[in-house]
Amino acid sequence: MVTSTTMVTTMTTGTATSMADAALLPLMVWLSPAFPVGAFAYSHGLEWAVETGQVRDAATAQAWIAGLLDHGSGRNDAVLLAAAWRAASAGDGEALREVAELAVALQPTRERHLEATAQGNAFLAIARASWPTPAFDALNRAWDGDVAYPVALGVAAAGHGVPLAPVLEAALLAFVANLVSAAVRLGPIGQTDGQRVTAALLPRVRAAAAFAAGAGLDDLGGAAWRSDIASARHETQYTRLFRS
Repeated sequence: MVTSTTMVTTMTTGTATSMADAALLPLMVWLSPAFPVGAFAYSHGLEWAVETGQVRDAATAQAWIAGLLDHGSGRNDAVLLAAAWRAASAGDGEALREVAELAVALQPTRERHLEATAQGNAFLAIARASWPTPAFDALNRAWDGDVAYPVALGVAAAGHGVPLAPVLEAALLAFVANLVSAAVRLGPIGQTDGQRVTAALLPRVRAAAAFAAGAGLDDLGGAAWRSDIASARHETQYTRLFRS
């Protein structure tokens, strides 16, 4: 009897674990470089920072990205993602409209607007076709404009029952990985340094995710001014590899 009870408990625990893991599998697909949102085409203003020598090695690249996680767009995108996830989970169309509109309006430059909405619209188009959920229909009813990437991802995660905490961590890690990849392609760091920078930023990723999980729209704000200026200056940069 003890053996049977142990076996049943083990099987039940294993099933619960498998179900929890299965809920996270979509994140691996959505945030993979193979998911066609075009993230590789954007540097988030980093290209201008490299051009002007503000980002020139692993230490300065790490500091630049850390600033975005602590005080800039990484932090704000996580807050917007969490708000979209909550609104979609609750079926609150008014709240969903508010966060969708705000996420677009908050973009500080033309190129950052392009970066956020081009990826968001692309994500929605592909996800609607391959990962359909009524949450996408609810978003369409609530908001008929361009959709910023963190809002699109938050709605998709809510619609497919993916818990908020891992969505935030995975999205922020993907944000870091894309910027590190841009820094590698621009030349100031190599592949090994890129991995060192990513590993060093994991505590900040977790901290930003934890903050966003308990934050609301009133917590939006930032002070990563050099990143915003870099994005604006990139618009007229003579030689460019990236769209932003």
